[in-house]
Amino acid sequence: MRKKIVAGNWKMNKTFSEAEGLLFDIADLLSESRPKDVEVVVCPPAIYLELASDIAQQNDFSCGAQNLSQYDPGAYTGELSAEMVKSAGVKYVILGHSERRTYFGENDEIIAAKISQALKHDIIPIYCCGEVLQEREENRHFDVVAEQVNKALCHFANHEIRQVVIAYEPVWAIGTGKTATPAQAQEMHAYIRSLISRHYGQETAEEMSILYGGSCNPGNAAEIFEQPDVDGGLIGGASLKADDFVKIINSFKK
Repeated sequence: MRKKIVAGNWKMNKTFSEAEGLLFDIADLLSESRPKDVEVVVCPPAIYLELASDIAQQNDFSCGAQNLSQYDPGAYTGELSAEMVKSAGVKYVILGHSERRTYFGENDEIIAAKISQALKHDIIPIYCCGEVLQEREENRHFDVVAEQVNKALCHFANHEIRQVVIAYEPVWAIGTGKTATPAQAQEMHAYIRSLISRHYGQETAEEMSILYGGSCNPGNAAEIFEQPDVDGGLIGGASLKADDFVKIINSFKK
């Protein structure tokens, strides 16, 4: 059975005291109410990874990083190696996010190298893919996502790809308040699963968790999560509020 996952991407937000408070608030709310079969992941800025990991381990959720380097440890000022991230108690890492592609020039070759580093150090990559609004309007969204998935993932061995989580994030819905309809999300998730099946077989494709990201909130999460090929969410803004984040997690109960 595919794992259900809800991961919160804090992006570049929160001071130390705010981060600590949010982590404890999430832990408290999860102790009161949560589906037992959903893996909860919190991905704070790197400076808070050790703090988050310590609190997560004590409260039955997981810690994820927002990025790591494609290089082995060495003279790369400002970077964080997979080895360093792993040593902070991190289980997951977000790779390929549209903000990394847009603002920092990451392409699928760089992202593939980062995925390799994560897998080498037993960190589960959450690989992000998705189209911008113009590509959707020009009916190129399937081609765009296929190219991203093929370039970044489809050279890995079967046993490696089974460790990867995919997050479909329509770029036009990230932080905009716009959300793909449940039908649009299901259509793309099913298509991504078909791409994996084509390369790795149906069994591997059926075991892969594919998350939806893009203005997912407590009001729309339940309808999105009930789609047969949607296995959870990569949550942005709503993960910065403990109550909203836990309500999204609890959407799986409905």
